[in-house]
Amino acid sequence: MAKKEHVGSSLDDFLNEEGVQAEVTARALKRVLAWQISQAMQREGLTRAGLAARMGTSRASLNRLLDPANASVTLATMGKAAAALGKRLQVELVD
Repeated sequence: MAKKEHVGSSLDDFLNEEGVQAEVTARALKRVLAWQISQAMQREGLTRAGLAARMGTSRASLNRLLDPANASVTLATMGKAAAALGKRLQVELVD
């Protein structure tokens, strides 16, 4: 008897049915971005205060950016953090 490779719908299908696909995706992307910034800071031996100074922002603003649960950070703030780390932020629309 052959086993079915996939059973049921995909996670994306479920999230769309529940009407939360965009929110879940945004939160996941924010968590990844916060992790990537933290990793870049560690590689450079850069403190939060040091990155905040490079960004020309407050440490409290940087703390919000690095908080994976805080999804209210703007693209401008993300772009500043990327630039302060010698990186660029890439955002794209996909089907």
